[in-house]
Amino acid sequence: MTFRAILFSLLLFSTIQGKMIDYKITPDDFKEIRSKGINFLDAKELSFKNIDGLEIKEISALAYKNKILYALTDKGVLIHFDISIQNNKIQQIDIAKVFVLKDTDAQTLKKDYRDSEGLCFLGEDLLISFEKKHRIDLYTTSGIKIQNQTIHKDIEKIEKFRSKNKGLESVAYNEKYGVVTAPEKSLNTKDKKQHILYSKEQQWVIPASGSISALEFISKNKLMILERKVNDITLKRVVTVSRLNLKNSKHKVLAELSSKKGWKLDNFEGLTKVGNNKYLMISDDNDSLFQKTLLVLFEIED
Repeated sequence: MTFRAILFSLLLFSTIQGKMIDYKITPDDFKEIRSKGINFLDAKELSFKNIDGLEIKEISALAYKNKILYALTDKGVLIHFDISIQNNKIQQIDIAKVFVLKDTDAQTLKKDYRDSEGLCFLGEDLLISFEKKHRIDLYTTSGIKIQNQTIHKDIEKIEKFRSKNKGLESVAYNEKYGVVTAPEKSLNTKDKKQHILYSKEQQWVIPASGSISALEFISKNKLMILERKVNDITLKRVVTVSRLNLKNSKHKVLAELSSKKGWKLDNFEGLTKVGNNKYLMISDDNDSLFQKTLLVLFEIED
């Protein structure tokens, strides 16, 4: 093969699949491998070309099953990624399928109804949480709505949320507790320094370190919580990862990462378990030239 043919092949691959490059999320002077029970294994900066006219940007949620990474954008695009994780490294990630979320009549969701933010599995189907029209619905893995999901009565009414954009960013599920979710910020209450997490019948209160952007079950009783906070003036970012035992309400911060201390952060919104105590989190680039889609692999001590 000539050099020109090789170059063309590389350009073609880049156009179809996008790019993945190594990224260093830890501070430059970071000495400790492990921080409060979290070990950061790998990080990649991702960029993808449009597929069938659909933008692969603003990824806000992740779910993982059978070696497929499911990702969801803010604009109602569901992506299936073939992903290879070996030797504690993200070796490869390629787009396998792309779908647009559709209603039960197979019609594309209207603009105000497609602000999709949270993602997790319920059996073989996907639970998706939404903002603006705050709700949780059940979908097939090809993006077709199956049915509405019943949620706690306190978060059923839109007027209770602080704003249209402070809704249900996160959703998690297991057989014991059912669907668990939380508003990004607490409802219109006097005490805004706390979060309330909801299942259909139960509530749990934790101190607020930022806005809740993702939830993921660690085990039968333990839930991982991802919070992010940004100062709009200084652009300082803080990402907090914590663990809540739903059985006894014990809450523990596993890591608090701050850009002020050299952590190279972005707008982390998605979280999913990919193996024994191993997790991926992803950042939403907000369709901005100044932000990145970062995929981070880490493990925790349970």
